[in-house]
Amino acid sequence: MADQKKEINITVELDKENIPEKIIWNATDDPGSEETECRSMILSLWDHHRKDTLRLDLWTRQMTVDEMKIFFHQTLVTMADTLERSIDDERISGDMRDFCDYFAERMDIKE
Repeated sequence: MADQKKEINITVELDKENIPEKIIWNATDDPGSEETECRSMILSLWDHHRKDTLRLDLWTRQMTVDEMKIFFHQTLVTMADTLERSIDDERISGDMRDFCDYFAERMDIKE
């Protein structure tokens, strides 16, 4: 049994067409954490029984195309970092970072 319990709460308000109007989240491990509104989210969960990824991708109408490009780039960079930490393979995570640079260039978001 776990000694600690933490929660991540996500509330999605939908319009009449079931399109997200608001995505609000908070986490219990952040002292003084308030509910925070965001325009997009990607949630991936690993189902070890089925060896499959369960995904939930949502965005509001307010999410701009330029914001989505940046959001995807930052998500890919974070995935490369997580991959390196989790499997300790600098070569493949470096390849992924190279792709992230290519992606940023092609999306015209290179800093």
